[in-house]
Amino acid sequence: MDKLDREILRQLQRDADVPMARIAEAIGISPAACWRRVQRLQETGVLRGKVALLDDAKLNAGVTVFVSIRTSDHSAAWMKAFSTALDDIEEIVEIYRMSGEVDYLLKVKVPDIKAYDGVYRRILERMNFLDVRSSFAMEQIKSTTALPLSYLELE
Repeated sequence: MDKLDREILRQLQRDADVPMARIAEAIGISPAACWRRVQRLQETGVLRGKVALLDDAKLNAGVTVFVSIRTSDHSAAWMKAFSTALDDIEEIVEIYRMSGEVDYLLKVKVPDIKAYDGVYRRILERMNFLDVRSSFAMEQIKSTTALPLSYLELE
């Protein structure tokens, strides 16, 4: 990975639909060389895919709820069952295993409190937990899908 790869990644994180020729021009290489670099980044798994970013409010899913879960069972079997149990609940958009007082943190997108209550009930039906707490986001101050690129070790 070199500075050109990093710049390609920076451009693609801003807009994955930008024409390859425009990226190439912006970083000072030929479109063919840029295309080869993008192909290599895809083959190595650095570029995992391209997605469309949707507007949650326009899709009636503008309420964000963070769900903190504590469990008394930390076995591998329980973790697998937990992951499987929640995998098909589409309102759960992210799940993290945490350190500290909370074992798992879920990010849930819903239209309102009533819809969240339905999600909450589905979660509780599927697994036993020591504690479940919900926090509703009042305001989104920053949101990005762009990863920091300053930590890349360049050749």
